[in-house]
Amino acid sequence: MLKETHLYREIHQQPGILARLLVDAQPAVTGLAEEVKRRQIRHVVIAARGTSDNAGRYAQYLLGAQNRLVVTLSTPSLFTLYHQPPDLSGTLVLGISQSGQSPDIVAVLAEGRRQGALTAAITNIPASPLAAQADFVVDLQAGEERSVAATKTYTAQLAAIAMLSSTLSGDPALAAALTQIPQAVEEILHTTSLEGIVQRFRYMRTCVVIGRGYNYATAFELALKMKELTYTFAEPYSSADFLHGPLALVEHGFPAFVIAPSGAVLPEIRRFIQTLASRNAEVVVFSDDADTLAMGEVSVPLPAGIPEWLSPITAIVPGQLFAMHLAYIRRYHPDRPRGLQKVTETR
Repeated sequence: MLKETHLYREIHQQPGILARLLVDAQPAVTGLAEEVKRRQIRHVVIAARGTSDNAGRYAQYLLGAQNRLVVTLSTPSLFTLYHQPPDLSGTLVLGISQSGQSPDIVAVLAEGRRQGALTAAITNIPASPLAAQADFVVDLQAGEERSVAATKTYTAQLAAIAMLSSTLSGDPALAAALTQIPQAVEEILHTTSLEGIVQRFRYMRTCVVIGRGYNYATAFELALKMKELTYTFAEPYSSADFLHGPLALVEHGFPAFVIAPSGAVLPEIRRFIQTLASRNAEVVVFSDDADTLAMGEVSVPLPAGIPEWLSPITAIVPGQLFAMHLAYIRRYHPDRPRGLQKVTETR
C-alpha cells in the first residue's frame, strides 16, 4: 500500500516540520544573520549536491532579490580534486546537506574556515562532519528521512533559507508571510488529487520541467524526483533557456510540466505556454492563477495568496505527489529507487 511507504509518510509530515522549524530554528538563524551584518558580508558561496543543490538555486534568487547578496554555487572539485580553492575571504560559506556527510561538501566549509570565512550549515544532522565545520548550524529537525528521495528535508531547507532572508531584511511583513506556509502545504496535501492525472502519463519516458525566477529551483527539483522515482528522462530548464534551442524538441504530445505561480515572471510564463501549445505540446500547468491553469492540457492548482518568493515551498509539494503516484502505478517501489542509497558521499 502506498500509504505505508516512508515516502508517503514523509511527504505528509511536511506541515508539522515546517511549523516547528519556523519557531525552533529562529535563534540560530538570527545569530547567523547578525554575524553576516556585523561582518558586512555581501557574497555567499553555497556548497551542496543533489536535492540540496536545488535549495541552493532557490537561495541564489532569494538572497539576491531580497537581500542584494551575490550568491554563487561552489565547485567542490576545485577543493577536492584540483586542490585550487578560490579566495573565500569576506564571504559566507554555506553548506546545505540533509546528512552532512559528503566529503566534498565538508571540504568546502573546512577550506572556508581555514581562510577565516564565516561558515554555516543547514542540515538535518547537527552532529555531522559538515556541522562540525560550521560557525552556525541551522538544524532542520525533520526527523529521520528514511525514503531515499528527499522531500521533507528539501522543503525544510527552503524554509530555513527563507527565514535567513527575512531575518536579514528585518521586514516583519516577510516574517509574517512565512507563517502561512505550513497551512498552505497542509491544504495541498488535503485537496490535491493526482491519481487520475498520473494515469495519463503512465507510459511517458521523456519530458521537460520549466520554471523561472524563484521556481527555477522547483523545475530542477521536480525533474530530479521524476528521475529518481519514475526513471523518466526529465530535463529542467528556465523558460528563457528553453527557447534557445531545446524548443526544437517539442512535437505533438510532448510532455511539458510548467511551474507558473503568480508573480513577476507569470506574464512571460503565460507567453511561453502559448508557444508550447502552438506546437501541440501536452502542457501540465502548476499555478494558483485560474486563467493560467486553463491554458494547460492538465492543471494542478496551487494555494492562492502565497507570495512568489515563498512559492517554491508550496509548488514542489504537488510535484512530489505526482512523482510518487507515477512511481506507484508503474510498480516501482517509492522507497527503494534502483541503484540509489540515502547518503551519497562524493569526493
